[in-house]
Amino acid sequence: MASLSLPRVLQQRKTSLELERENFEKFQATSISKAINQIESPVKEKHVRSTIIGTFQEKGGATFWACALRLPLQEHRIVAWKFCHVLHKVLREGHPHVVTHSQRHRSTIEDLGKLWCHLREGYGKLIQLYCQLLITKLDFHRRNPRFPGNLQVSREELESIGENDINTYFEMSVEMFDYMDEILNLQTAIFGSLDMSRSNSMMSSGQCRLAPLIPCIQDSSQLYDYCVKILFKLHASLPPDTLAGHRERFLKQFRELRQFYLTASTLQYFKTLIHIPPLPENPPNFLVQAELRSYVPPVVVLPPEETTPSEHDSADGNLIDTSDTGSTGDLVDLNHHNGSVSPDIVAERDNLLQAVSRLKMEYQQRFQDYQHQVQTLRETIVELETDLAKKDSELLQERQLKDDLLQQTEEMSKYHETEKKAKTIEEKFQKLKDVYTKLREEHIQLIRQKADVDKQLISAKTASETAARSRAEAEAKLQEMAYEKQRTEVMLQQSSVDTEAELSTLRQAKEEAKNENQVLTSKVDWVLNEKSILEGELQDLLAQKEDLDVRLQEMDQQFNIMEAQLRAQAQEYLQRLLVACVTQAEAIVQKSVHEVDNPALSAVVCTPDYFQSLTEPVLKSLDSFNTSFSSLAENDNEIERIEEVLKNIIIVAHLLANFLIQGKTTSNTSPDIEFGDRLSESCKKVGTEALTLLECVRDSTRKQEVTSRILTVRNQVNEVSEMVSKLTSQLKGNSAEMIEDMLEDELSRMDKAIEEAAKRIEEMLSKSRAADSGLKLEVNEKILDSCTNLMQAIRILVQKSRLLQAEIVGQGKGTASAKEFYKRNHQWTEGLISAAKAVGVGAKFLLTAADKVVSGQGKFEQLVVASQEIAASTAQLVVASRVKADRHSKNLGELGAASKGVTQATGQVVATAKDCSQMVEENEDLDVSGLSLHQAKRLEMESQVRVLELEQALQQERLRLAALRKQHYQLAGEVEGWDAEAIQQNV
Repeated sequence: MASLSLPRVLQQRKTSLELERENFEKFQATSISKAINQIESPVKEKHVRSTIIGTFQEKGGATFWACALRLPLQEHRIVAWKFCHVLHKVLREGHPHVVTHSQRHRSTIEDLGKLWCHLREGYGKLIQLYCQLLITKLDFHRRNPRFPGNLQVSREELESIGENDINTYFEMSVEMFDYMDEILNLQTAIFGSLDMSRSNSMMSSGQCRLAPLIPCIQDSSQLYDYCVKILFKLHASLPPDTLAGHRERFLKQFRELRQFYLTASTLQYFKTLIHIPPLPENPPNFLVQAELRSYVPPVVVLPPEETTPSEHDSADGNLIDTSDTGSTGDLVDLNHHNGSVSPDIVAERDNLLQAVSRLKMEYQQRFQDYQHQVQTLRETIVELETDLAKKDSELLQERQLKDDLLQQTEEMSKYHETEKKAKTIEEKFQKLKDVYTKLREEHIQLIRQKADVDKQLISAKTASETAARSRAEAEAKLQEMAYEKQRTEVMLQQSSVDTEAELSTLRQAKEEAKNENQVLTSKVDWVLNEKSILEGELQDLLAQKEDLDVRLQEMDQQFNIMEAQLRAQAQEYLQRLLVACVTQAEAIVQKSVHEVDNPALSAVVCTPDYFQSLTEPVLKSLDSFNTSFSSLAENDNEIERIEEVLKNIIIVAHLLANFLIQGKTTSNTSPDIEFGDRLSESCKKVGTEALTLLECVRDSTRKQEVTSRILTVRNQVNEVSEMVSKLTSQLKGNSAEMIEDMLEDELSRMDKAIEEAAKRIEEMLSKSRAADSGLKLEVNEKILDSCTNLMQAIRILVQKSRLLQAEIVGQGKGTASAKEFYKRNHQWTEGLISAAKAVGVGAKFLLTAADKVVSGQGKFEQLVVASQEIAASTAQLVVASRVKADRHSKNLGELGAASKGVTQATGQVVATAKDCSQMVEENEDLDVSGLSLHQAKRLEMESQVRVLELEQALQQERLRLAALRKQHYQLAGEVEGWDAEAIQQNV
């Protein structure tokens, strides 16, 4: 009976590994729940340390996440805040696999931040920013998996990660800047949330908020160090202008990080927990590579943790103990039941247990010694690095002093005195060099000692693992022997029982076979009778089947007819629903169009910035409507697509109505009444086009016009948006502070317009040569060649004007900057801007005129006017550049020569246009040989009428031109403040 009950007992008992795993999970759950609780106080380091040790025991973070997700993260703000702090610590100091395992929980962290961002006061904003920081950290490690969680890599490892590729360093620096921004945003929010009357650094509530800044300081010091080294590498390989944005971003972060460190170092709470390194007053100058030698990286030092012996023993016990108690008890219980275990195995087991306990004690002692040595070496290394940096700075000062003295010796008259001073300086330099060499050798020796200690620790760990494996193998052998004995006994008992059962079964089977034979004989007779009956029934069923097939076909036909009717009714209903929705949408848009003219809205204003934010949703809704309507046109029978179209129609109508009303209120903010009226009319035009679009949607015969109408509405919306952008610039004003940037932008746009015009002319010439021939090809080649020569002359003129402008600024700014020069002479600068605008507009006008003439849609007179207009614009640029130039300047002479070249090129364009016009007219002479007397008289009278009409139109056009020129001069004087008298005096 004992042997039969043994397997049942063994099945109910858990193995040592299961017990060990269960104890480990209970201990981890307890540590995590104690670390992340609802009490507003800082997280205790011993609980976090136990959690971190658990990640190394498990070699991952699965248990941590399983326990953390069971906590009330979404119910209590303190729990959520402490969870972010503990997760940050675990990612930094836990097992390397924790970062990888946490990537799959990225959405959980993101959802937690989105949930608590709705709590505007207290911890809500802090939790959101901390979640953003953790997501940024996970993304950084996902893109750069070779960086550990604590971000500590050597200089060689950093170069290996960069792969000596400038593009990799460039991207890595941007990611580090983003990481640093999240840290600085979090610390700003934490310090801003502290109310000194309620919570400060010496109260538990204030310490609860300040505690997460410790890992933030550790991360930020490493990121600052890597950013400095990477930026020096980038400046060594790329031009400074390319990295201007990097420098500005680094300087901004440097100032905020330095203020962060200064603020944190003044708090009493941090003085006993972390040593915060001070940053220099001035940031590194990346344009001078020599500063990299004097750069001292910030080193964050954490003081040694003062733990009680019981805490230390329990932590080490959790790290090393493999729970032999349960397995030993199982073995004793098994020996008690079996009674036949070999004494050699028992002795071997006892020896292994003693060896394991002895190795455990040796490992604990060595681990404590190693920690003490490592801490001592770290402190010594920090002191030596500090001394080394001081010595380097002193050595640099001495070298500078030596250079200064050597320069002074060239002016001094007494040779012997200078020689003695030089010897003295050389002796000092040699002493400093000897001290530096000695410190360097001591530093190298300490590093070697640290490596030896690391090797000893690795050997101790290896011995401990070997002993643990030996013990596990012995336990496995004991369990296997017990299991074999048990299985053998069970098999013997089972075999005897099976033999007896088999004999009795055979006897019963023989008797049953006899009885079954008799029963089968009677069943055969019954089956033959049943067969004849079933054959008759089968014939009846076949006849019934044929009748059912006929009826089924009739039912199918009726079903198809009903289905077609239902589909037609559904289609008609959906069409009516679509028409109803479109009608309602038209009413909404029509009402908004009427509201634009409502005088009651004249007192309502809307900021242009807010109005600009409405443009993108309107454009997106139009794109969505276009996509859904196109799909509906291809598949009219799909109900889902019709539902999508209906939803998009309603959205477009509401967004456009809001867009029109807000556009009217935005036009009320315009200081120019005429511009405001134009903006209001453009809004009404958007509403009119939208009504036309909806009418096309409602009318089934005009569905093909919907796409073009949507494009028209989009263009009108973009036009309104551009007008609002101009209104924004009018409201902000073109201040003198921004005039240098305005000048550079306008000159760049002018260069771009000239380049585009030249390329476009070359393309037109290539197309004409490929498509045309004869007189048309000859005319086109002459026109485009003359336009190309004019563009080349204008390009030379612009280059000479830039050189003269640079000379003027260099001579006139003195000790001030170029920005101050432009600010001081803002009227002259505005003249340059006006001239550059005129040149760009003239180039575009010339390109348009040439395109029309070549395509046969324009007139040669347009080309003449365009060339004369661009000549006048370049003359304005020459005059504006000549105002402040030196009369004897070489660049001024070259500018005059370039101006003459433009004049000659303009004359060539005019002459070519007239010549080509004459060639075309000669080719198209009127043939009057076949006219009768009546026809000739009628054509003569029509020609006289045409001459009178042209003379009248010419007179009116001249009056219109005079009025336009007058208005242009008035506007130019009001906007740009052009001082004509000052120009004449300077000339």
